Amino acid sequence: MKAIVYHDYGSPDVLQCEEIEKPAPADKEVLIKVRAASVNPLDSGLLRHPFMRRVLSALSKSKINRPGRDVAGQVEAVGSNVTQFKPGDAVFGTCQGAFAEYACASESKLVAKPDNVTFEQAASVPVAGLTALQGLRDKGKIQPGQKVLINGAAGGVGTFAVQIAKSFGAEVTGVCSTRNVEMVRSIGADRVIDYTREDFTKSGQHYDLIFDLVANHSFSARRRVLNPKGIYIGAGIVGLGGSMIGLLAHLITELVLSRFVSQKFVTFMAKLSKEDLTIMRELMAAGKVTPVIDRCYTLSEVPEAIRYLEEGHARGKVVITLEYANQT
Repeated sequence: MKAIVYHDYGSPDVLQCEEIEKPAPADKEVLIKVRAASVNPLDSGLLRHPFMRRVLSALSKSKINRPGRDVAGQVEAVGSNVTQFKPGDAVFGTCQGAFAEYACASESKLVAKPDNVTFEQAASVPVAGLTALQGLRDKGKIQPGQKVLINGAAGGVGTFAVQIAKSFGAEVTGVCSTRNVEMVRSIGADRVIDYTREDFTKSGQHYDLIFDLVANHSFSARRRVLNPKGIYIGAGIVGLGGSMIGLLAHLITELVLSRFVSQKFVTFMAKLSKEDLTIMRELMAAGKVTPVIDRCYTLSEVPEAIRYLEEGHARGKVVITLEYANQT
C-alpha cells in the first residue's frame, strides 16, 4: 500500500510517498480503508521539533515516522476482540499514520460516521472538533447567554468553536480577516470583527469567555476585555512562532500572572475521548455543526498540504483525499 513516511526532521520536503506493507489489525483494532484524513498543526510540529516526536514516541511506546491523526474511511477488517464494528462500516476517529491507503485504529478511538456527512467532513473533526468542544465546555464552562469571543474563528478549530458555542446558546463574536468575515457569519457568529480594521482588545466590549487560537495579544490586553470572573482559554498552540521555547514561555507567563488576577487563564490541548467523538457525531447528524473545508489534496500532495497549513491562512480544515475515493 502507499503511505506517507519520513525518516528525518525538517520541512515537509522530507515526506515521501512510499510502498509499505499493509497493516493487520491487533485484537482490539480495526483496519480502515482510508477515504480521507485531515492535516493538523501537530503534523508540522512532529516534522520540525525532534523533542516533540521523542516525547510522543515514548508516550505511545512506538516509533513515529508516519504523519496523520484524523481519519475517516470504511472498515476493511476487525480484530478478534472488536465488537462495535464490522467490515463495510463507515467510521471516523484517530489513529497513527492516517496519510495512507490503509490504517489501523483502536476500536476505542472510532465512532460511526453520520450518513449526512462526507468522509472528508468526518475526517476534519477529531483533533479540531474535540479541541473546540473540550475547550469551551470543560475549560471554559460555557453557559447559555454568555458572551463568547473566538479569536481565530476562521481556522480549523475556530470554525468548530463558533458552531459549538452557538449550540450551547452563547452569544458569539468571531475574530478573523476581511476575506473570512462572511463565512464566519454564515456558520453562526452573532458578530464578526475584522482584525485588519479593529482590535478587539480596544473595542470597549467585555466577554465572559475568550477562546484564543492565535495568542497575538499581551496578557494585559486580554485581561482588559475579560469580565471580572471571565475565563481565557488558549487552545492548541503548538509553539508560538513555531518555537517550543515560545510555547513554554507562554505557559509559564499564564500560570504565574493568573495567580494575581480574578480572571482565569488556561492553556490546554485536547484529549481523545470516544464519548466526545460521539457528541460531535450527534451535533453533525442534527445539523448543528457542519465542518468547513478549505482545500483537498491527494495523498501524494501531503507535503504541499502541510506547507499550505503552515502559512496560517487556511479557511477551516485542510483535507487529504485518497485517489481511489471516488471509484469505490
